[in-house]
Order: sequence, then C-alpha cells, then structure tokens
Amino acid sequence: MGGQRHARPTHARQAPPGFDKQLLPRLDGLASVTAEATALSCDSGEPAGAADAGSRGFVEFVDVEKSYDGRTFAVTRLNLGVARGEFLTLLGPSGSGKTTTLNMLAGFERPTSGVITLEGRSVDRLPPYERNIGMVFQNYALFPHMSVEENVAFPLSVRKITKTDVAARVGRALDMVRLRQFGDRRPAQLSGGQQQRVALARALVFEPSLVLMDEPLGALDKKLREHMQLEIKQLHTMLGVTIVYVTHDQSEALTMSDRVAVFNNGGIAQLGSPDDLYNAPESSFVASFIGENNTLLGKVERISGKDCRVALDGGGSVTALAIGVEEGAACHVAIRPERLRLVSASNGANGLAATVEGRIYLGDHQRLLARLENGQVLTVKVGPEATMGNGEPVTVSCAPNDCRAFPADAGTGGSISKTGE
Repeated sequence: MGGQRHARPTHARQAPPGFDKQLLPRLDGLASVTAEATALSCDSGEPAGAADAGSRGFVEFVDVEKSYDGRTFAVTRLNLGVARGEFLTLLGPSGSGKTTTLNMLAGFERPTSGVITLEGRSVDRLPPYERNIGMVFQNYALFPHMSVEENVAFPLSVRKITKTDVAARVGRALDMVRLRQFGDRRPAQLSGGQQQRVALARALVFEPSLVLMDEPLGALDKKLREHMQLEIKQLHTMLGVTIVYVTHDQSEALTMSDRVAVFNNGGIAQLGSPDDLYNAPESSFVASFIGENNTLLGKVERISGKDCRVALDGGGSVTALAIGVEEGAACHVAIRPERLRLVSASNGANGLAATVEGRIYLGDHQRLLARLENGQVLTVKVGPEATMGNGEPVTVSCAPNDCRAFPADAGTGGSISKTGE
C-alpha cells in the first residue's frame, strides 16, 4: 500500500495495580482502533483496491499464509470472504490456525504472504489502531481502576469525542447490554457475565465497522455461556454489525453463526451454514468435529449413482452416500446417534444386529450403547421411556441418506475461496 504507515505512540503506558501487563499491547490497539477514511487511502487519494471493492467481500483473505519460523505454516493458502453484516465463526481445535487468522485481521500479526482487505482496501500495513475494529477478549481486558462507564467510554475518549456525545453513547451502549444501573461500579464488583457485557459495550460504543471476538465466553460457566450466546446473537441482529468470532466450542458456532469456517491443519476443511456442517459434512474430520458421530470402518464394494455399498470391517454391510470415495478403497461411514433407529430384524434398512451394553440417562433422552457383532460399539439416541436392558439383542438401522461414506484419509484443511455475498 502506498500510504504512509502511522507509527504507534512511543510513550510507555503504565499498568494499574492488578492488571495483566501482557494485555497492554492489545489495549494500545484497542484504545486507538479508529481509522478515518483517508487513513486507508494511497498517496494519490485513491483507496487501495477500490476499483473492485463492490465485487468482493467486506473482508477478504487472498492467498494468505503465516509462518513463524519460515518452515512450518500456522495458516496456509487461506482464501476467505466475509460479507457485510455477517456473523462468521472460525471454529477448530487448538493449533488449527483460527486464532492466528483472527490476529492477522486485527493487526496483531502480519501475514507472511498474501493480502487482507477490509472494504476493498488492503490493511496489511495498517497497525491495529487504524483499522476501525472492535475487539472482545476471553479475559475481558477491562481496566480495574476505572468504573464501568469509564471503561466503556475509553475508546471514545482517545478519539477526542465531546463529553456530551461520550455520555450519550455510553448510555446507549450500557442500555444495549442492560448494565446502565452498574455504571459507577468497578469490574471487580461485577460477575463474570456482567464483565463480559461491559467488554461487549466497549467494543461496540464507537460503532466499528467490524467486531472481532477471541473466545469471549471461554471463562464463563455452561449456563452463563449459553445465555451470553443468545445475547451476542441478539445484539448482532439488532445492530447488523459484521462479527468474526473464534471458538473451539461447536455449540457456540452452531448457535450464533450465519456461517462457520471449520479450521484444521492451518486451512479451512469446510465453510458453510451450521445446518450444512452438521447435516452435510464433506469430510470425516468435519463429521467427527461437529456434533457427535458414530464412525464405522470398512471398504467400498461398489458405487451406484450417489450411493455406495460398504463392507464393514469384521462383518456386515451398509448403504451410504458416497462422498469422494472410490470402489475398493478403505472408508469411514459416519452416522449421527439421533439418525439410528431400533427396529425389528425383518424390516430394518441397513440393519445391523447388536447387543445392548449400557444406557446413559440424560433426562430428555438416553444414550443407548449397542455393541455390533464385529465388536464396535454404537451410540444410539433414544427417548427417555426406552427400557432395554443390558444383554438384550436389538437391530440398529439407519436410512442410507443418513450415512455418509468418506475416504479413510480425508479431513485435512485446504484452500477455500467463498464469500457470504
């Protein structure tokens, strides 16, 4: 980019007592995370990439790679577009590249190669405080010596907003997260959920074009986490702001997202809606990572149209959807527990003889453990009224459309180029 890069302030910021000093570099970025339109322009006054901005996503990663040592890559060949107003979640196990991707978008890391654009303009050389991005961290990053109102007002104060306007915006932000009555309290006087709502209000108060959330609910208990998922989604719907959210928790991704990018080995294994990822996974990795799955090992006997017949290791066979498999090749057959049925042996499609080995009672349903004749144990979701006892013979069945056969070696990440627009 031809524009002059703006340098960070060089004065040292002092951490207040009890504050995590490792957060100071990020808070420096948060403090000035503003950018006027001219800050994103080239020397000529023409915004970089403006010519084709209308045909691209609001956020674009183009052939982006990141290596810390020059040999191994944390992110490889990433092509990803995010639509304006979209809620996109980056989901994956630890070390899959999702957090590195978020940090590059935030400006905390520089790509080794490739281009990242925001509204059609390259931001690769812009520091965090010039990207007009709001950030929400897992550890909240609140100033302990400031009140709730002062924490929320902080991004506005560094922008030299008038006191009257600051007060009005802070009031609206606290109303959004239902914390107006706690404005004079310090963070230590709030619960974990309340602190997280303060962090949300601070990220939204200056009306950023993009909000990044780095596992913001990881420190909360299960019940509060589920409540905050709904609050964040409601705020997204109300404000229409673009959100890129990082988590390793699949329930968060499925609950809140418009689309989910499932990361594995530094790339995107699959990109799609929560419904697509759960009901139509494209690899054995995605099938096993999203939701609960039974996996049967076998070999493809024959392929007929979209289906294939699989001979299972140890005996038995099933018909399944063929997802990239070849005749004679080893495969994995994935079946959701709720797609399995207990039927009489005479009318079971894809019927497999089994013996009940245990039950797990979960209130509104049970998990039945059924051991097949080949020794593999399947989990079957049944109603709370089921009364099968250990040792009872059963037939486990599933419709062919509910079984998906994948190549045995499938599931690694790769390059995906899709946008939500």
